[in-house]
Amino acid sequence: MKVGIDTFACKPGVSGVGVYLSQILKRIPASGIQYELFGWDYDRYAFSETAKNMTFVPRGRIRGETANQIWHILKYPAFALSSKFDVCFFPAAHRRLPRTSPCPAVGTVHDMAAYWGTRKTREHLGAVLRPMLPNALRRLDRIIAVSGWIKQELIDLIGVHPQAIEVVPNGVDMGAFYPREINDGDTLLIEPFGFKRPYILYAARLEHPVKNHIRLVKAFEIFKSRTKFPHRLVFAGSNSRGADKIKEAVATSANRGDIFITGTFPSKSLPELYSGADFVVIPSLYEGFGQSALEAMACAVPAICAKAASLPETAENAALYFEPEDCEDMADRMVRLASDRELHSRLRAAGLERAKSFSWDVCAERTLKIILEAAGV
Repeated sequence: MKVGIDTFACKPGVSGVGVYLSQILKRIPASGIQYELFGWDYDRYAFSETAKNMTFVPRGRIRGETANQIWHILKYPAFALSSKFDVCFFPAAHRRLPRTSPCPAVGTVHDMAAYWGTRKTREHLGAVLRPMLPNALRRLDRIIAVSGWIKQELIDLIGVHPQAIEVVPNGVDMGAFYPREINDGDTLLIEPFGFKRPYILYAARLEHPVKNHIRLVKAFEIFKSRTKFPHRLVFAGSNSRGADKIKEAVATSANRGDIFITGTFPSKSLPELYSGADFVVIPSLYEGFGQSALEAMACAVPAICAKAASLPETAENAALYFEPEDCEDMADRMVRLASDRELHSRLRAAGLERAKSFSWDVCAERTLKIILEAAGV
């Protein structure tokens, strides 16, 4: 038996989908089943550690998102036939899919941001993929949704039959994200950065308006005005659409001296950055799965989340919540958590317990089971 795995659009090393696929690959057990990866030629090296015994076939010599989507439409069917795949897995099915597949196909949907909200807030998918994706998703034999929120969106926005969708939440790597003892000093050193403590953390790509950084800047101003606390605000994430507007809001803030933008942050050091924070704030208007909240909770760091999309589903009662478009409401939660150390301790314990409910081992086992079921095994 042969399983094809599409690595296109996974962006290994820089995206949550890349982490997702890496975690699945390294948990595939040794068996008589052959797994073959295909994608950009440079993806070979990105997955070389997690897929040591798997063949990698480079495809898509013409660079560019549109060209690659056209490859999936025109070239993938013949490629899948010649490769003799019994089933094909698309880990980034919300960003890359063929129109049809000659073998059974399974896709994981991490978000439906391209079909959510208004034209201003929607993620850009391009002229080729956007009109084609709904039909392509409906043609999949099985769909894995990373949250119940995503499952309902697939039903409501795309018209996917509920029985074709199975919810399989992401996991958290408890070997990397765990409670750490942080020195009592006022500076946390994570090369090449030095973070003055106490600080509030938001770890997400700089994307406006969906990630809602600008309202967090305004809420931080209210927080500082009310409390006079020494807290700083740290944004850790790479530039994305609208990053210039976020940087302008920071540069013109009355508290700009207390706001630090790291840019792209090394993923191996992210657990330490979480652990050094007094608490995290996740103000996103949209999240397909609350990975940042989960990682913070696994580090025993309290989380304050927007009452939006999948965030309440992920964190449940282990976080504080606010209306994402209300800066005063956001600031109220920040003031409360920074002032009430008993509440702070309760949320640390509740978050750590909640994080134990999410396992990459379980995620991988259920994902592989669905793939093999689609192949008739």
